[in-house]
Amino acid sequence: MVATLGVLLMAPTPGDTGGCGREATELDRDRYANARKGQDCDRCEECGLTTARCARACDPQKPADIALPQTCYPLLRDGEVCLRALGAASCETFATYVDDEAPVAPSECNFCRVAPEPPASTFGDGGATAEAGP
Repeated sequence: MVATLGVLLMAPTPGDTGGCGREATELDRDRYANARKGQDCDRCEECGLTTARCARACDPQKPADIALPQTCYPLLRDGEVCLRALGAASCETFATYVDDEAPVAPSECNFCRVAPEPPASTFGDGGATAEAGP
């Protein structure tokens, strides 16, 4: 009984990275950006959208709009999920993703959140902050 329990506890749980027989692979930033550019162009044409972002996505001379922060290390799976969400969105919803004034992104594509700036110091020491110990 204890040996069986030990073996079961060693296996990955569903949802864990690699839990479905797949190794965790870092997202290739350039491949993702180019795949996203291509998909954005396809969806813009499919939905009849003519925003500036659509024009850039469909212009082979323009680089991809996607730039991930260097402090972000998404996995290949993150990019796949994002692309699937973009492809499954209705034209009305997709239009909000490529809007020129206030674009939004599906939650599946928010895998690189930027950490907020630390609060300004109130100690008068030129910006250093102090943290309380345990």
